Parts: sequence; structure tokens; C-alpha cells
Amino acid sequence: MIAGGGLLWMGWAGFNGGAPYAANITASIAVLNTNVSAATSLLTWTCLDVIFFGKPSVIGAVQGMMTGLVCITPGAGLVQTWAAVVMGIFAGSVPWFTMMILHKKSALLMKVDDTLAVFHTHAVAGLLGGVLTGLLATPELMMMESSVPGPKGAFYGGGIKQVGKQLAGAAFVIVWNLVVTTLILLGIGLFVPLRMPDDQLMIGDDAAHGEEAYALWGDGEKFDATRHDVSRGAGGEREMGTAEQRLAGMGARGVTIQL
Repeated sequence: MIAGGGLLWMGWAGFNGGAPYAANITASIAVLNTNVSAATSLLTWTCLDVIFFGKPSVIGAVQGMMTGLVCITPGAGLVQTWAAVVMGIFAGSVPWFTMMILHKKSALLMKVDDTLAVFHTHAVAGLLGGVLTGLLATPELMMMESSVPGPKGAFYGGGIKQVGKQLAGAAFVIVWNLVVTTLILLGIGLFVPLRMPDDQLMIGDDAAHGEEAYALWGDGEKFDATRHDVSRGAGGEREMGTAEQRLAGMGARGVTIQL
């Protein structure tokens, strides 16, 4: 997870920085703001986990990193770096609240199969980033990327005009996704089921694939000595069996490998 999160972070800096299609000031600011927002959001999410749950979480840290990256994307090259810190704080707190608190209290959200919490890390964080960009975008940076004269964030004298444009854009994306995704799923549903039966979902990977994800030695999440040839040495220490015996237990569930 940490390796995947690191690759995602690195790649995100690449496409935010590459958005201007040039090696210029906007690109450099976008890369800087992307890293600042992601780091700030990660720390904010981790602090909230410690405050409310008593300990940090690796999964929570990666989720915080993700929301920071998503939130800064609309305005990566349009806001000052101090604003990226502000956006990172909001990105690490608002989606945290919707995921950890609001989600469990919402009957609708509890019925949705969202294993990776994409609604919170992308929909909530993305909408938040769009609105904050409408508030914090600087006129100097916006003029570098826009041919329309006079665009500026609300905090720079632009009023709610730019915020309104951001909300209108978000509304269009939401409606578009609802319609198009629904049509795609209806089409797929004509050929394969869209959801596994509840009894198979309770079993998980074993029901779907006949084996558990990331299962080592066929044991699932932890090593079970009773399923392997573990014997006692002369000094009383535990020893594994022969190489052939050890290899015989390395297959997936129900599979024996013989060399």
C-alpha cells in the first residue's frame, strides 16, 4: 500500500505539473503545490485518527494523501503555496469527517458498495478543491493560463462569480457521471451480474476466486504452524521439515506443489 501510494503521489505531481504542456512558472508552482497539499492533508488525516481513535493508521495516511492530491488538482497552478496548505488542511479534515463519521450515520451511503471509499476521496475532495480554487485562485496565475480577461478568486476581489462557475462545472460533471455510468452499468448488467450474492460477499475472495488475496503459505493473513511440518530440534527449537515438505505447503488453498 505504501509503495502504491508513493507511486501515485509521484505520478500525480507529474500530471499536475504537466498540465500546462510546458516547463514554465505554472508547471513549477503546480508541482510544489501538489506536494505541499498532499503532505498537509496526510498529516491532518493522521492527526485526526490519533485524536479520535488513539493511534495513527497507514490506511488513513494513504487516504489523506489521496484527498490532498485530489483537492489541489483543480487549482494546482492557480493558487499560492500558502493556499495549498489551507487546501491540504480542508482535504484532510472534510473527507475524513464524511468517511469516518457521516458515512456510518447515512443509511444511503451504508447501502453503497464503495470498498475503496472513492466517494469520499474523490467526489468530496474533488468538489472541495473546485470550490476552494474559486476562492483562492490568484489573478496573476489565472491570467497565465486563461485567455479570458479578469478571472480571480473570491478572496482577491472576484466575488462569488468564479465560485459559481466552479459549482456549475461540478454540477455538470455529477450529472454526466450519473447518466453515463448508469447507462454503462445497465449495459454490463445484460451480460454479467453487477453484484455478487450476499453469501459470497461474506466469504470474500475465497468464494470469488478460490483463494485468498495475499495469502502466504496458503494460510491467509497469518502463518499457522499446525498446517506445516514444524518439528523440534535436538535443543528443543522448532525446525521446518525438508525442502520438499516446505514447498508442498506453499501452494494456494487446496493446491500442492511438487518439485
